[in-house]
Amino acid sequence: MAAIPMFPLGSVLFPHTPLLLRVFEPRYLTMIGELLDQDDPRFGVTLIERGHEVGGGDRRSSVGTIARLATVSADAEVLHIVGVGTTRIAVEQWTDESPYPRADVIPLPELTWNDALAPLRTEAEAIVRRVLARVDGPWDPDTELSDDPIAASWQLAAIAPLGEYDRYTLLRSDSVGALLRQVIDLTLEAELLWSAE
Repeated sequence: MAAIPMFPLGSVLFPHTPLLLRVFEPRYLTMIGELLDQDDPRFGVTLIERGHEVGGGDRRSSVGTIARLATVSADAEVLHIVGVGTTRIAVEQWTDESPYPRADVIPLPELTWNDALAPLRTEAEAIVRRVLARVDGPWDPDTELSDDPIAASWQLAAIAPLGEYDRYTLLRSDSVGALLRQVIDLTLEAELLWSAE
């Protein structure tokens, strides 16, 4: 895959999940403007592991997700964009930073579903919804999930009330079984921490 536009963020984007952004930095306004000229506008999203993206000097994760640009609306000097996570990627090399970050990336293998995982997915969903009902967060415990089991597994990872480093661990999962088991383990760990406070 050729060098693609990249958007380093302080959060993880999963496949099959929405991305809402307020874009106001001139270089990212330029990036979105160029993407709007494309038939199938896509960009990469990676987690900023340390530092701040503004002004450089940040350290970025090596695994991210391609986002498909779905909608763009303008409000004064800010663009409101909605993207949707598609394929996971590995960053091979960061390239040109002018006028906005780019990287050479390769797609990571898609996860595959096995019906034997259905009980594990049911358990993960029950635990995530139970913990969401007990904490304040951006996701409602009744958030609807996809009927597709792969999409629903990634969406469970997205709504689980976890920190960004735990979410990055989930993004790097190499199987659906590993993803669901880690969703369960990390969510239960988080629940214990909240109960201890």
